[in-house]
Amino acid sequence: MNWDTVYTNASQWVKEAGERIRASFQETLTIRTKSNPNDLVTDIDQEIEQFFISKIRGQYPEHKILGEEGYGDEFEQLDGIVWMIDPIDGTMNFIHQQRNFAISIGVYENGVGQMGIIYDVVHDELYHAIRGNGAYFNDKRILPLKERNVKESIIALNATWVMENHRINHELLIPLARAARGTRSYGSAALEIVYVATGRVDAYISLRLSPWDFAAGAILVEELGGVITNLRGERLDYLSKDSFFAARPGLHQEILTDYLKNGKW
Repeated sequence: MNWDTVYTNASQWVKEAGERIRASFQETLTIRTKSNPNDLVTDIDQEIEQFFISKIRGQYPEHKILGEEGYGDEFEQLDGIVWMIDPIDGTMNFIHQQRNFAISIGVYENGVGQMGIIYDVVHDELYHAIRGNGAYFNDKRILPLKERNVKESIIALNATWVMENHRINHELLIPLARAARGTRSYGSAALEIVYVATGRVDAYISLRLSPWDFAAGAILVEELGGVITNLRGERLDYLSKDSFFAARPGLHQEILTDYLKNGKW
């Protein structure tokens, strides 16, 4: 597989999709809920996923597709080449803010990430990597990540997980939030993972993500020397939802050992 050609096609499709999304800002959205009242989907999410599927099927009919909105294929294992697509990661931000959302596409071959693209549509910022060739912000190469300790770090962490909630004991992550230099939450997993890759934040923790949320970002972070696991320190499952933890080298082990080891994640 010529990954440079795949990247050229994918990046062109992403830019076209971005134009469609920006054009929708003047339209009245059709908004529906999925698993709960705050799990939103719009007609634009669905339209953009179908746009990508049409392009991929036309150019690469033998490839498989895993898409958030369910228009792709059914999977039992990640054999062959699989595109993992989130047409709008951060739909709530898209609806309420018209910013802080992204298109995310990761392409995997037999379970190994080969190409990742994350496109911040509003700011026209393209983050991309082909395995073994470094990672880029537009045309500028992103520098490898350096080690940093917790006290010097900004952790991307949703406030939900340090307040009383039904999923975990909220007191487990309070010591980490207290020890860090600061915490942030942006409402888009793809962007928060990209911010780890670019050093804008030093780690990102989430209790529940789907493969299309992290497929592209994981490729970028690992290409730059960062570490990606679930909160138990295990390799991610790219076929099911799981907890998610991305961090700079060194920092990942410190957080895992000193702050996450006692949690039932």
